[in-house]
Amino acid sequence: MLAELFAVMAPVLAGAGLGYLWVRLGHPYPVDFITRLVFNIGTPSLVLASLAGADIDATTFGQTMLAAALVILTMGAATFLVAKLLRRSWRVLIAPMMYPNTGNMGLPVVLYAFGSAGFAYGITVMVTVSLFQFTLGAVLNSQGDPLKTLVKTPTVYAILISMALLLTGTSLPPWLANTVDLMSGFTVPLMLITLGVSLASIKVKNLRSGLGFSLVRIPLAAVAAWLIAGWVGLPPLAQSILVVQMCMPVAVFNYLFAQRAQREPVYVASLVFCSTLLALVYIPVLLAILM
Repeated sequence: MLAELFAVMAPVLAGAGLGYLWVRLGHPYPVDFITRLVFNIGTPSLVLASLAGADIDATTFGQTMLAAALVILTMGAATFLVAKLLRRSWRVLIAPMMYPNTGNMGLPVVLYAFGSAGFAYGITVMVTVSLFQFTLGAVLNSQGDPLKTLVKTPTVYAILISMALLLTGTSLPPWLANTVDLMSGFTVPLMLITLGVSLASIKVKNLRSGLGFSLVRIPLAAVAAWLIAGWVGLPPLAQSILVVQMCMPVAVFNYLFAQRAQREPVYVASLVFCSTLLALVYIPVLLAILM
């Protein structure tokens, strides 16, 4: 079991560690360019490559999206209680509560822990979180029209195409399947490296508050995901992956949103950094229970 867990976490640590060391050694890294590349090309390609040929029917795909959405909304509702407990504004905590790092860290963990069979579920959860983050998240942070954001998000079109393929039982033409498969190949490694770069760039001043938040959020997310997945009727593999994905550390994008909205970015930085470090301890334990 320890060998299996190490095999899962080693690529994650290696990728993020490479990005962290790269910046610490003084080398430049175009975060904005890489983020745009991954968001606009890599992620849509990954969605198409993973879902178009996945062994997942449209009903299960929809159920997984529904379960993920319900967990996100549940965590949003729980924010008001957590805010009182931690004596912080709910406006500061709501994004870190609702949006875990299901992409940069979640997808690699799901891929290496559950293989290609579970990766489609991991992608589905990640896509759902992203849709909420860049629509509802934009509204909460007063950042433009969420409808325009949806229209300009390539991943939305990748989801629609994947849904159409799943519903009709058809496949991508070979030339397109090979193209998106090639393009999707750089996505997960760049996600991990960018995670490490982002962590190296974040200045943390209060470790205790970050650890306290994680110790409250993770059990809440695990219980909510497990119960909602069971209520919706997800298969056991999808249920396990939903729990793992929703227990991922706070996404780096939450720090960027906090900076733009000027909602205690230093505090949110501590949540991102501490939850990511803590994840290296609790994620293997969680996988040992669920695998």
